[in-house]
Amino acid sequence: MFDGKVGLVSNLKLSQRLVSGEKGEGMEAVAFLSLLSYVERLPTERDRALFGICLYTTARINEACLLHTADVYGTDGRVRDRITFRRGTTKGKQETRSVPMSPELRQLLEGYRSEKPYLFPGRWGRGHICPESADAILRSAFKRLGIEGASTHSFRRTAITWMHNERVPIKHIQSISGHKSLSALQRYIGVTEKDKEMAIATLSFRS
Repeated sequence: MFDGKVGLVSNLKLSQRLVSGEKGEGMEAVAFLSLLSYVERLPTERDRALFGICLYTTARINEACLLHTADVYGTDGRVRDRITFRRGTTKGKQETRSVPMSPELRQLLEGYRSEKPYLFPGRWGRGHICPESADAILRSAFKRLGIEGASTHSFRRTAITWMHNERVPIKHIQSISGHKSLSALQRYIGVTEKDKEMAIATLSFRS
């Protein structure tokens, strides 16, 4: 889905977990899009950068659409070490949050440039791209591949679930994702049959 060098799934371990259906709704579809990234790609660098931000920062699609160019690039044109999501653009306008720049996202962003105040300008360069347009772009890619069950929100869910499975402390994930409460965040983290089997396997009471 992204270009062949920077895939949505960056290593075999994650690919196997997603394709095996261990993650939750929409995950398998997103994984297959990555595996087919050498053949089917998003049409523009802008689109790859937009959805890359959703994946590598857990951003909601509207947060990504509302980013300013200065939130991502410095005055020298280089990609910053952190992406800033302004308070006014976050859900509920809770607070500004800053997310470290991953190497893979940096690579995507180095291939994209915006000369406008908004990082992702709207039609004719006016304002910013709207979430509905971003959704239409992604659904078109899904349709070409015959993929069902995934959406723009799948990137956020994938990143959160992956970090959780990698034992990242949930408070750290919350700081990145911007969830108001831990209970809201935990709704993203489903319990699969495999999770339950592994939990039961730990029960050994015989000496």
